Amino acid sequence: MSTIQWFPGHMAKARREVTEKLKQIDVVFELVDARVPLSSRNPMIDELVSHKPRLILLNKADLADSAVTEQWSHYFQQKGFKVISIDSQTGKGTEKIAATAKELSIDLLEKLKAKGMKPRAIRALILGIPNVGKSTLINRLAKKKIAKTGDRPGITKQQQWIKVGKDLELLDTPGILWPKFEDQVVGYRLAATGAIKDEILDFQDVAVFLLKYLKEHYPKPLMERFKLTELNEDIVELFDAIGKNRGLLMSGGYIDYDKAAELILREFRSCKIGKITLEKP
Repeated sequence: MSTIQWFPGHMAKARREVTEKLKQIDVVFELVDARVPLSSRNPMIDELVSHKPRLILLNKADLADSAVTEQWSHYFQQKGFKVISIDSQTGKGTEKIAATAKELSIDLLEKLKAKGMKPRAIRALILGIPNVGKSTLINRLAKKKIAKTGDRPGITKQQQWIKVGKDLELLDTPGILWPKFEDQVVGYRLAATGAIKDEILDFQDVAVFLLKYLKEHYPKPLMERFKLTELNEDIVELFDAIGKNRGLLMSGGYIDYDKAAELILREFRSCKIGKITLEKP
């Protein structure tokens, strides 16, 4: 399996920008993908923003296994963070964000009041790796299209302040991804969810990783979706069965493995196989 590494120059710049902006920030919103909550966290974030109150937003919760999302909420709460499960596409859960930000900033607001200063909007910074749904969330909170969205990672290129009602101002930043995936499995999880540009990956490798995981943890949804009567030990034979059932054949009756791999990834990402989480706390 090939090593996945991806750290374009604009991400090093994003890191510098975040450090500069933190002086103006009251609270940090850390956006992660509920299907891969740990793998979609940037290890640099803890070191960058450890001194600020933090709210962890488990986004795309509608695509994740809800029982496992509960476990993740508990996991982060035990580490001292506030947590909300959200779906930025439909807006589910997002209505709790402003009030929670206020709760996290209570000490600061009290200090300002004690100094005789007028109350002001809470300033929040949204951080997250590319393609985790930051732009969609910002547009949802601002109730208008401000941030560019797209299912390609790395759409946000510069920072901007966005007003959310009277009480909250958001600072969007480009997605930051870490320089190196120390653990290959992290790379594969992110590749499966679409957090890494598809062009730099071997689809088949990622589909093999995904099939192995589904076979072990979600065998029933896998069998139902691809109309399989059994789950073969041999991954190639499993590929063959899926390809045959979906008619993904080349001339001579051979299975088109590229098409089969693409199909498996697409159906996972669009939740057609079911609500699935790729890691547990």
